[in-house]
Amino acid sequence: MDEATFYHWLVIAWLALAGLSFVALFFVTAPYGRFTREGWGPRLPSRWGWVLMESPSLLVFLVLFAVGRDRTQPVAILLVCMWVAHYLHRSFIYPFRLHSSRPSMTVSVIAMGAAFNVGNAYLNARYLFTLGPALEVSRLVDPRFVGGFVLFVAGFLLNQHSDRILLGLRGPGEAAYKIPYGGAYRYVSCPNYLGEIVEWGGWALCCWNPGALAFFVWTVANLAPRAFKTHRWYQEQFPDYPPERKAILPYLM
Repeated sequence: MDEATFYHWLVIAWLALAGLSFVALFFVTAPYGRFTREGWGPRLPSRWGWVLMESPSLLVFLVLFAVGRDRTQPVAILLVCMWVAHYLHRSFIYPFRLHSSRPSMTVSVIAMGAAFNVGNAYLNARYLFTLGPALEVSRLVDPRFVGGFVLFVAGFLLNQHSDRILLGLRGPGEAAYKIPYGGAYRYVSCPNYLGEIVEWGGWALCCWNPGALAFFVWTVANLAPRAFKTHRWYQEQFPDYPPERKAILPYLM
């Protein structure tokens, strides 16, 4: 089996697994953050858990870019900058802005997340820089690329701003959860998740390939169920939780 055939079947398997995960996550909540619980094995401090889980995506993508075909092309360089902007922050900046360093992320979740990130980085980088068509500079004016880039930046900024509001709710050493206000929290309980969905939807438009589409589908499959469960958790924990807020889509759901 050559690599192109392997890639084709891996994308199909990836999409099928995303569908199964989407259904499963409405019944089984990943045990990290507010949903940490016993029975999932040993735990690590959350900041180191995030580093170990997210950094493989950054490293694998950069390695495959470095050995790929289009590493000097402007489109390739811009796409790398987009990927690095997200994963550099998620791997090495966001974790160290967390106020709590208590062991709240299980090793099993870290391992599953890291494995996903390795596969996802391969699916995206390998197609972009080796298996797919050449990244011609004309793509910079393609409406799909332009629109996707705008969505990516908008989603990135929404995610960053929403995370900043959440992180600002706690002082050093505080562990209690509070109701977030301001920004897109006026409309939904999880604008940080909405930002990531918009961001990787924009990425899929920019790249316009099977790997990027699979990543977008996985993002929705992973974050939408968690958003609904987080929304319900807020309603159960806080009697005064704003009733007009939706879970993840303003005015809809």
